Amino acid sequence: MSQFPTIAFDGDGAPALTEREGHVVVFATPDGKTDAGGSALNRAMRGALKRCLEGEAFGKLEEGRGVTFAWPGGMKAESAQVIKLARSAKNRAAAIDAGASIAKSAGRKPVTVHGGSRPNIAEVAYGYALRAYDFDDHKTKKEDDDDRVASASFLVAKKDETAAAFAGLGAVAEGVHFTRDLVNEPSNTLTTTEFADRLKDLERHGLAVEVLEEEELGKLGMGALLGVGQGSESPSKVVVMEWSGGGEEKPLALVGKGVVFDTGGISLKPANNMEDMTMDMGGAGTVAGVMKAVALRKAKANVVGLVGLVENMPDGKAQRPGDVVTSMKGDTIEVINTDAEGRLVLADVLWYAQERFQPAGMIDLATLTGAVIIALGNENAGVFSNDDDLCAAFLKAAEAEKEGAWRLPMGKAYDETLKSRVADIKNVGGRAAGSITAAQFLKRFVKDDCPWIHLDIAGTASVRSGSDHAPKGATGWGVRALDRLIRDRYEG
Repeated sequence: MSQFPTIAFDGDGAPALTEREGHVVVFATPDGKTDAGGSALNRAMRGALKRCLEGEAFGKLEEGRGVTFAWPGGMKAESAQVIKLARSAKNRAAAIDAGASIAKSAGRKPVTVHGGSRPNIAEVAYGYALRAYDFDDHKTKKEDDDDRVASASFLVAKKDETAAAFAGLGAVAEGVHFTRDLVNEPSNTLTTTEFADRLKDLERHGLAVEVLEEEELGKLGMGALLGVGQGSESPSKVVVMEWSGGGEEKPLALVGKGVVFDTGGISLKPANNMEDMTMDMGGAGTVAGVMKAVALRKAKANVVGLVGLVENMPDGKAQRPGDVVTSMKGDTIEVINTDAEGRLVLADVLWYAQERFQPAGMIDLATLTGAVIIALGNENAGVFSNDDDLCAAFLKAAEAEKEGAWRLPMGKAYDETLKSRVADIKNVGGRAAGSITAAQFLKRFVKDDCPWIHLDIAGTASVRSGSDHAPKGATGWGVRALDRLIRDRYEG
């Protein structure tokens, strides 16, 4: 597991900036004004900071971005950075960007940030925590390796108040890191059993965690889910995580696809880029991260997370194209393509979530279709819903957290492609509108009175190049937006 950065809030001590090692940071307003920290830095650097702030390059910077000086004169630090940021509590997004810029520039060097009396330093620290992530568990460590944990000290006028403001944000950042760790983990390490064990460990944060094994899943009638994993040596499981912080209210249910590796089964995927299928459990990883976040911050809401954990492998016992399986709902499904396995897993877990918990709303997440990447790239997740109010609330939360999401249409006409000659439904509908027909398949397993959202995160769960708030690899997309939705709609 990655090491979460160490973040401290200390008293305002501008003169001490020149004595700090590592990476030192000050802020300047868009018109180039600094506070005591900037003045101290400028004196040490013999006016270099002032010349930078008066230059054209600083003027063109977006808020939340900065300029870095290597080996600044008059200081012990290896580098210094000035960030453009207005003194306003309203510019939350820019403050988070500022923290991410600091982490990206500093790497693993210890960081000292002079925040002074600025009102948005907790958000800056949040941005730093989001970006200060490195998954290197499987790299060989040498004695002379610099394996310091990322750390930042924020010098602020009101350290206790700022620390309290950061506490809830830090919990969300820890949830994001947990999701990234799970999604980045190779599949020979993160087997279905190991995944379940890591989720069971969340009980130490106050979650109630139950692991349903294959025998019980069989008794429940989860033939769709069990069919996916029948060719693997790793046992299929469903893990249920409950957070009860909202009294007698019905819970929000979060459902995640947890295919720890997807070969495509008998409908074998091409070898090129198949290694990326270690992230096909990204939906389950996001659900796990949200559950950790709400537990750490003691959310005043009832939330239940359910994940179906399977491995899709080719084998003599594996599911074949043309097989017919029976879902927990009772509907029969003709398996046309064994590589369209995620929807089979979700079908049973969605139905189980409704039967057991009668949720106030239900949201599923899955790296479900390559078609959504063709449609939306890596910038937006596909959003499908049967409830305009819930969908609007989620899209608002995603926009607030700068997590790209775009609603796509649904409709009965798309169901025509899913009609089967030999069963109630088939699991694929052809190339056209592939993400939409997948959502239509899932909708069949959602009761009419249950507000529901399907999030296809195939393009956003893991990326090949770094983003503003995450390095390349697993992003943790969705943890922040879903936590915000829970805060805004289900707490209090």
